[in-house]
Amino acid sequence: MPRPAPSFPDPGLSDGELAVALAQGAGQVLRGLRAEVDAAGDAFEPRELKDAGDAASQSWLAAALAHARPGDAVLSEEAADSADRLAADRVWIIDPLDGTREFAERAGEGWRDDFAVHVALWERGVARPDGLAVGAVGLPARDAVLSTVEPDGARALPDDDAAAVLAGRRPLRLAASRSRPPAFVTDLAARGGVELVPMGSAGVKVVSVVDGTVDAYVHAGGQYEWDSAAPVAVALAAGLECTRLDGTPLVYNRQDPWLPDLFVCHPAVAAYLRAALTEAGVDIKEGAQP
Repeated sequence: MPRPAPSFPDPGLSDGELAVALAQGAGQVLRGLRAEVDAAGDAFEPRELKDAGDAASQSWLAAALAHARPGDAVLSEEAADSADRLAADRVWIIDPLDGTREFAERAGEGWRDDFAVHVALWERGVARPDGLAVGAVGLPARDAVLSTVEPDGARALPDDDAAAVLAGRRPLRLAASRSRPPAFVTDLAARGGVELVPMGSAGVKVVSVVDGTVDAYVHAGGQYEWDSAAPVAVALAAGLECTRLDGTPLVYNRQDPWLPDLFVCHPAVAAYLRAALTEAGVDIKEGAQP
């Protein structure tokens, strides 16, 4: 029997609080779908669960936003885009389920936990070029939400630890796709000085830099704005460096929501990583935005 959907957040919440509540609510929806699979006790089709997760989370988030912020525009992976958002002063950028593969995959007797829900608000007039006002990354399987509401600050990289990375005495830990790491990442690791830490969704990779699991996450194959907006908002609030590969600012709510590349790194080792990328033959200026 399907579980009842979470109630919609109170419209009186601040934008940051609303982002957290939206991530939590969508997380409940997704956990409910997994619980239904567990309760059925039968073999399930991962593709069907992936599709159900995308659809159910999108449906709840769209309705919750219409309830709480009816005048705002929305850019979502799972909804048709509208040029109206380009003239809007406020645009919610959401990914209802980041990491569909991980969401629908078992891990031993349980489920994988490296998928996420992304909720960010782009607002015209925000001082930074990216325009991100608030953000929340829900980790439903871990019953956690990282957000800009109460950022903990970037995990302090001890001087001795940073010096060890810079001197090559310990590898720089780099988040990487567990199933299809790009060639440049594996080439980088093969040169030494970099240790790849495999994990799932883009959101999980970025917040893993925030919590200190890894030192950096680099993506050069292109992503959409909803893949990174909320994680970048959270990482920026925590004091991390979040830019294009060449160091130019990220920009959101563009006509074409495709972002060619992403660089998220602890500031203490950012220059070291960029130099390593260049030495490995990565053209950090390729595909730079005009």
